[in-house]
Amino acid sequence: MRFDVVTLFPELFAPHLTLGITRRAFESRQVDVRLWPLRDFADDAYRRVDDRPYGGGPGMVMLVEPLLRALQAVRADRGAPAAVVHFTPTGRPIDQSVVQSYACGPGAVLLCGRYEGIDQRLVDSQVTDELSLGDFVLSGGELPALALLDAVARLQDGVLNAPSHEQDSHADGLLEGPHYSRPEKLAIDGVEQGVPAVLLSGHHADIARWRREQSLALTARRRPDLIAAARAAGRLSPADLRYLARLGL
Repeated sequence: MRFDVVTLFPELFAPHLTLGITRRAFESRQVDVRLWPLRDFADDAYRRVDDRPYGGGPGMVMLVEPLLRALQAVRADRGAPAAVVHFTPTGRPIDQSVVQSYACGPGAVLLCGRYEGIDQRLVDSQVTDELSLGDFVLSGGELPALALLDAVARLQDGVLNAPSHEQDSHADGLLEGPHYSRPEKLAIDGVEQGVPAVLLSGHHADIARWRREQSLALTARRRPDLIAAARAAGRLSPADLRYLARLGL
């Protein structure tokens, strides 16, 4: 799959694409990321890509013409139609289902806005999907784009150990439970803490059941909306429902 990123700050992407375990997906071009510096498509000596908003108000608005020229160049280079994603606080939240849809698709063009945003005429005529990282405002679309690329890359074959992402939070609609490693016992602030005995038992069925119950308990405590959604969708087993009933849920 191929992602073309239109951005004012291509330098922000280089470290992410070459470090960490997800670099496997980028180096192998399972996830082929191509960067398009927006100022290359400005047509004046100042390489201007923004101007003051009509109607007054603070900040600057990204201009249509440089963005349109960038999109035309990307499309010519791709040689095939592609979804155009605009990152904005008004977009739909990025969740695991969104990530999975892009992880199984041909990729997209990622528009990284800055300033007060992009001229709405460009959005209305060119953008096919608007996404948000959450209910807060960032300085630009680069961080949401990086988050989407990271989430998509880790789902590609051979990037992680095979079962890893299948047990992630949200993979099955619930939050993932706690993890423990060596040493078996240690003192933190003078209090000795150990690893739950079931994890040392070697009994795989008991461990699996404990992990599922920890996942259910954590999700019920922090994201009861996810429990309600899983219940409504019929994704909870009879054992899950019995455990929740013991929790009073």
